[in-house]
Amino acid sequence: MTGEREILNKALEFHGHRCWASVAGVRVGLAALNKLGVKRSGGTQLYGIVEIGEDHGGMCFADGIQYTTGCTFGKGNIRKNPLGKLGFTLIEKATNRAVRVVFTAKLQPQIAASAFMQKRSAGISADEIPEAEQLELVDLVWNAPAEETIKVGEIFQYDERWVPEVMGFKPCDNCGELTALAYLRVVGQRHVCIPCSDYDR
Repeated sequence: MTGEREILNKALEFHGHRCWASVAGVRVGLAALNKLGVKRSGGTQLYGIVEIGEDHGGMCFADGIQYTTGCTFGKGNIRKNPLGKLGFTLIEKATNRAVRVVFTAKLQPQIAASAFMQKRSAGISADEIPEAEQLELVDLVWNAPAEETIKVGEIFQYDERWVPEVMGFKPCDNCGELTALAYLRVVGQRHVCIPCSDYDR
């Protein structure tokens, strides 16, 4: 797991602090890649659906997923299905083969009782918690047996017709600001941005 530990370290650096949910995201992402037999997506060959929401501490899970799989919000090949769960579906777009992987509840009592989580619950910022306490929780989640912490579903067909990416930008004919082509709206003979169009979207 030496190579995978390097992935973990880089993912935590990307995330900005060491926390259990990011580690869970890395483990789930690696399990999904392994189950489908695919490599990290440098482009948009893969698509992900992460089940976290906006209003809970599990959002860190998505950063672990993004770094590990290459499915990123910046590339537009991941989306949220906000169920508040540590679940993730990975899809290989060329074949529509997909797998759903979940981080299980097995470690939750130990995670909740950790010094790190006790301090987080008291309002202490993650990066202000001593490194030893951060790493204690990272190692707990990273070293736990996969069969106890990761539930990997069966491969299934994901029903989706993928829309090609619309490339390019053009200045709005009204304000002159550079606007992605997919976001220009036609008003008379002019191609304008959404704010200049009076359209809602």
